[in-house]
Amino acid sequence: MYPNLYYVFKDLFGVEWTAFGLLNTFGLFVAIAFVVAAVVLSSELKRKEKQGLLLPREEMIIVGKPASFADLLINAIVGFLFGYKLLGLFFSKPDNLNAQEYIFSSEGSIAGGILLGALLAGLKWWDKNKQKLKEPERRMVRIWPHDRVGDIIILGLVFGILGAKLFDNLENWDEFIKSPIEHIFSASGLTFYGGLILATIAICWFAIKKGIKIKHLVDAAAPALIIAYAIGRIGCQVSGDGDWGIYNSAYISDAQGKISVAQPGEFDKQLQMNASYFTEGKAADSAGSVYVTDRVYGNLQLVPHKSFKGPSFLPSWLFAYAYPQNVNKDGIRIPGNTDEHNRVLPLPVYPTPLYETILCTIIFLFLWSIRRSIKVPVKMFGIYLMLNGTERFIIELIRVNKLYPVLGFKLSQAEIIAAMLVVVGLILVLVAGKVNKTAKES
Repeated sequence: MYPNLYYVFKDLFGVEWTAFGLLNTFGLFVAIAFVVAAVVLSSELKRKEKQGLLLPREEMIIVGKPASFADLLINAIVGFLFGYKLLGLFFSKPDNLNAQEYIFSSEGSIAGGILLGALLAGLKWWDKNKQKLKEPERRMVRIWPHDRVGDIIILGLVFGILGAKLFDNLENWDEFIKSPIEHIFSASGLTFYGGLILATIAICWFAIKKGIKIKHLVDAAAPALIIAYAIGRIGCQVSGDGDWGIYNSAYISDAQGKISVAQPGEFDKQLQMNASYFTEGKAADSAGSVYVTDRVYGNLQLVPHKSFKGPSFLPSWLFAYAYPQNVNKDGIRIPGNTDEHNRVLPLPVYPTPLYETILCTIIFLFLWSIRRSIKVPVKMFGIYLMLNGTERFIIELIRVNKLYPVLGFKLSQAEIIAAMLVVVGLILVLVAGKVNKTAKES
């Protein structure tokens, strides 16, 4: 796995540039996902603007004013936060924290924060002063919906992270109560549907405020949402962030993470060999028995697994993977490996992030191919919800999550929300078609 770019360059080019360890691969793919989503969303909004479905809004702005105290304060605060963390990565990161843990901790560089805060405030003052007029002028400008994509993406990012954290802590309430500050600032624990729900609410509020028709905005956003999710899951797979599936008992793995087909009894034998990992969350280390995972089971019989042997003409990692050197530092020590990330799962799991990338890419291509033929507003978004919910419900069947009793069934939080999305999507498709038919008849 490639927890950060240090491991990428070391594996591909044989160089050990430690500074690249600051650049997390998961964060890189998330950034790429947002950029791609912005491009796709902007393209769709422009198409709908040409069709006359989305119109611009005229807004009065004042040009030529010097920087206000609020302008300088906001830039100083933003600069301080970035400087506190980013410059702190270079000058004050404790050795016991990796880059991702450091970003979500309370640690930072006060000097770096003050420096960058002062710099951004100064640049804001300089920019405003350069454009200052003797008499500020009021001008009317025309702003199209696609001009607001940047604001929409930022809202999606901020409220997506907040929602993902909120829903994850609700799902793991017992652990959250024990150490709330630790869970709030933890780099792990992000629930996708929590982020989707809260981000959707924030973006719809913004759209209403700016006069953008939500029914066309959500249709334009559907392809962007699914391709962004597909790219984000690449980050999960490449970094090995723990969002993998249950164990595939048709395979076993060695101490280096190499996969092979399990012979009769070999899977159970390997379970026994690593009993402390599965029942206590600990693994033997040079310093003794240390905590390595939060997936702990009362006994070995409760360890979730399903046996599926893939066709021999396909690579085994499509069906079972041990995530060597994963970013979570989960698993047993890899012999002879002295890197920061030097653990591998004791048994291979289903690589569910890879499956979601494949499925969501297919969904994106399907939505992109039908977008011009769908004339009924909200129908595209309804189809997206149905396909997204179906895909996630299927994947949850081979993932490890906390289960809740629902109408005699035991479902995970994601399965419950996925089922609701399918139902809501179906209702939107049916109602949208009926409303459009009624409108035509009248």
